[in-house]
Amino acid sequence: MIRVRRRSGPGTRCMAEVAALSGRVDVDPLRIRPPRYRLDRRFILWRTLNTFFWFAGVVGGLRLVYVLFGPVRPWLGPLLWVATAIFAVNLVFMPTYRYRVHRWETTDRAVYALTGWLWREWRIVPVSRIQSVDTVQGPLERLLRLATISVTTASREGRVKIEGLDEAVAESAVRRLGEITQDTAGDAT
Repeated sequence: MIRVRRRSGPGTRCMAEVAALSGRVDVDPLRIRPPRYRLDRRFILWRTLNTFFWFAGVVGGLRLVYVLFGPVRPWLGPLLWVATAIFAVNLVFMPTYRYRVHRWETTDRAVYALTGWLWREWRIVPVSRIQSVDTVQGPLERLLRLATISVTTASREGRVKIEGLDEAVAESAVRRLGEITQDTAGDAT
């Protein structure tokens, strides 16, 4: 698995690019590049609902403590306002922003993923390193007919999750990756 973290912005280059430009390493054909496919548009609704339910649980629980226990009000009141403001920003901006940033792609050679909110993370998992490919669906995902693909390698940080895919697309990708990994030589370690 190739993993590169880089801060986005003008004038920034990842270490692989700098090393390749200086001639110190051979450039691998599995290059860090933006993957081709966007997530399903329903990802925005799923993330919005998910954030709303977390908001209701966390802020609702804090509000209940605020109402029931008078001695904690002086310090819990400001905490409630801060938590509400953070959730409001997450609720309004985060789902659409993540939809615009997150990308994915599977090829005969690798799984590509681009994720992140504040920091973007490009990941490439060579097919020869894949140990398992799973489809995961929570209750909201099932309701919206979405699925998450989870690609696992032997590395401790080798899991790649691609959230917000249409059920049929996820099923097809998992089936295809399963066939490719069985035909690929290597022990996935």
